[in-house]
Amino acid sequence: MKVQGITVLGSTGSIGQSTLDVVRRHPDRYRVVALTAYSQVDRLVADCLEFLPLLAVVGDEASAAKVLARLRDSGARTEVLWGEQALVQAATHPDADMVMAAIVGAAGLAPTLAAAHSGKRVLLANKEVLVMAGELFMHAVREHGASLLPVDSEHNAIFQSLPSDFARGLTQCGVQKILLTASGGPFRNTPLADLANVTPEQACAHPNWVMGRKISVDSATMMNKGLEVIEARWLFDAPPEMIQVVVHPQSVIHSAVQYVDGSVLAQMGNPDMRTPIAYAMAWPERVAAGVEPLDLFKIARLDFMAPDFERFRCLRLAYDVLYEGGTAPAILNAANEVAVAAFLDGSLPFLGIARLVEAVLHALPAGPEGSLEDVLAADSKARQLAHKLIRDHHFA
Repeated sequence: MKVQGITVLGSTGSIGQSTLDVVRRHPDRYRVVALTAYSQVDRLVADCLEFLPLLAVVGDEASAAKVLARLRDSGARTEVLWGEQALVQAATHPDADMVMAAIVGAAGLAPTLAAAHSGKRVLLANKEVLVMAGELFMHAVREHGASLLPVDSEHNAIFQSLPSDFARGLTQCGVQKILLTASGGPFRNTPLADLANVTPEQACAHPNWVMGRKISVDSATMMNKGLEVIEARWLFDAPPEMIQVVVHPQSVIHSAVQYVDGSVLAQMGNPDMRTPIAYAMAWPERVAAGVEPLDLFKIARLDFMAPDFERFRCLRLAYDVLYEGGTAPAILNAANEVAVAAFLDGSLPFLGIARLVEAVLHALPAGPEGSLEDVLAADSKARQLAHKLIRDHHFA
């Protein structure tokens, strides 16, 4: 069995660390070719010393100098680079058979797209790639013979619940609906009047999953689920009306597929990202991921409910831009990234996130997603407007 080389984009985040844990458990199957991080120098150095990658990439020159000095002091010969072009080099490294795309936000677009152009197996955890440039990305996957495995627990569950030949068309395969489950986050039952006073600490306290702060806030607003709806549209070539969000507080059923014969096939498991990561890495085989088996007797009950679009306005906005198409999803994503950052630093209230995103969408008309430049231009304009609206205290 050939040992598979892997590049981990965003290796110091929660997805990246879970990926390295799977690699650690299977040294006979995988070796690390490249690791990338933005500024977490200590974690990156420790991982480089353990896994001895050929390349390490950081966000700026000063961080690169620190990493290089510490690696050389320890005798490691890993090459250290910095910047966006270096991320592309990591994603297209000739020794990497697969690329874990786990950089959060728009920063992951260029290297992930480059991995697809290089014909890699792309393990996609960065949902913004498909949100911003779904048509362009899927075209690159098809044109360059790349393979695409979803890592988001929900999309990985859908992938596992679909027939192997689903690419010929969901309707032709008897699929009636994709059921995308959502925990509902920490404010599923919070009185609406109390949401105005939500703090970043409260928003980041997810009841089921351990995630980064940005993704945790997106889960609290359910923008995270909205982005996943857009992602599902491109991954499975599914029209918006075929994708239904189901609030499932226990996060045991990770998603399901409903068929015309009345069957519903679901993927279940404990909420641990190592399961979908290991599945994507080993597909079509399965390998141990270090995850405890699901104890159905301990779970005892499973609850389901429809999402409240008044409470979760961001989810409604995501459906709206999906129907609109073009660069509208990129505008949504950019405005949301600015809004979440502003909320986390205390310059925007929690309810201001949805209001700001909606204001940016209304002010900027969407154009066609003709090229990567079109997408990036829409992203830039949306960020500039969002920052201006915050500076002008429109949502204080």
